[in-house]
Amino acid sequence: MKFKFKLLYQQMAIFFTMIVCFLAIVGVLLFHLTKENVYQDAWTRMEGYAQSIRDNALKLTTDSQGKTQITLDAEVLHDSEMILKNNDVHFTIYVSPDQVLYPQYGFKSTISKNDWKALQSGKILKRRDDLAGKGRLFKDDHGSHPKVHSRFMPKQRMTDIFMPCFDVNGQLVAVISVASAVSNIHNDFRKVQQNLIVALMICTVLGFIISYLIARYITKRIKKMQAATRQVAEGNFDVQIQHGNQDELDELAIDLNQMVGSLKKSSEEIQRQEQRRKEFFANAAHEMRTPLTTINGLLEGLKYDAIPENKKDESIDLMRDETKRLIRLVNDNLDYERIRSGSMQLNLTKFNATEALNKIMRQLTPKADEAHDHFEMQTQEDIPVCADYDRFTQIFYNIIQNAIQFTTDGTIKVVVKRREKQTGTEIKVSDTGIGMSQEQLDNIWERYYKADQSRARTKGESGLGLAIVHQLIQQHKGKIKVTSTEGKGTTFTLFFPDREIATAKKK
Repeated sequence: MKFKFKLLYQQMAIFFTMIVCFLAIVGVLLFHLTKENVYQDAWTRMEGYAQSIRDNALKLTTDSQGKTQITLDAEVLHDSEMILKNNDVHFTIYVSPDQVLYPQYGFKSTISKNDWKALQSGKILKRRDDLAGKGRLFKDDHGSHPKVHSRFMPKQRMTDIFMPCFDVNGQLVAVISVASAVSNIHNDFRKVQQNLIVALMICTVLGFIISYLIARYITKRIKKMQAATRQVAEGNFDVQIQHGNQDELDELAIDLNQMVGSLKKSSEEIQRQEQRRKEFFANAAHEMRTPLTTINGLLEGLKYDAIPENKKDESIDLMRDETKRLIRLVNDNLDYERIRSGSMQLNLTKFNATEALNKIMRQLTPKADEAHDHFEMQTQEDIPVCADYDRFTQIFYNIIQNAIQFTTDGTIKVVVKRREKQTGTEIKVSDTGIGMSQEQLDNIWERYYKADQSRARTKGESGLGLAIVHQLIQQHKGKIKVTSTEGKGTTFTLFFPDREIATAKKK
């Protein structure tokens, strides 16, 4: 079984690791700075001791020959030695790198020639770790005279400073060394170190708690998104994730809400298309069944001589009309699919739009007469248009036929104009029919859509005419606009760009 490392623990691990790394870096820096501060404090104290000894215990005088004489105040030195000894601090006075002035037996460090030169320049030397010690001074059994123990005391690690003393001529005459055992410094550092470790441990525990709270907060927001996506996967597109405008998770929530909105629209659109598809197939089945039933009945009548001789020509004409109706229905569907898939190629030419529109209106005059409609045309003698002639005819045949279908005892007006600024031809087709609502206007370019369902099965239309018009205009790189008012009529405005513009856009 594969182990799953939950996001909560992943986030906790990341945050806790970051906090621990930060604390480790801070801890190392604090340890280093603390150690430096402890040494600096020790050197500052020892420098103060050396300064006090130099000012109070050393007296410099000049003899008749101009030589500097050093006079020591034994009582001050003894008192200073006792006070410092209680603090485990020792001092030594040098007159040369190898010669100790005070005390005769006591701690002594090695001073190199380079160190002495540095001291001559006035520099105070500071050492972290130095070996010092020669012998230890003991009192005899009666306590009257000091004596030197025969054994040398073992050298020990010392932290010390060396302060130079100059005469009035600026010559180095003595060096005061003050030293403290390294163990004393380390003890002070250990105490601070222990306090720092305790503080870091407390910070680590707090870091663990904080990382848990942050990780839980983030994973809680992610779980909300997860729950929302599951609902969407189950088909609920009304889900909305609450969000602010703070971070990337809020941006993700916004994107998810937009995605859900798009899915909802797509789902509604699919449902609409499915409903229209069902309506189309129902209409297509009805439209095909009626002529097929008529043709089948007439054929059976002809076969069995059930139709009188004087009615046979009329029956054949009726079968021919019904066959044309079926062919038109099939062609409309084939044309739409070819246009939609882009497999239909346009043969763009420049021709007289007025002449082409007059021809279409002559073909549709019988239908207009049946509806008691009449045509009006407003145009010049010769207005050129750049288009595919056959598709141009198909476009306006559908639009004018649509106007006749929804207009009774009215006027259908066609206006043709040149738009020189836009370098193209504009054609308007207006009717005084029943008009359309805004909802119908929003859907007229959809395939299988019929604005007036009451006429859906009386005119033999498939609901593809305007959808084909829209696709063909797009292929011509043209524009189409529809305005309509219920009860007053509809106006289609189409614009065809000139050949050069259409060709350029196509490339």
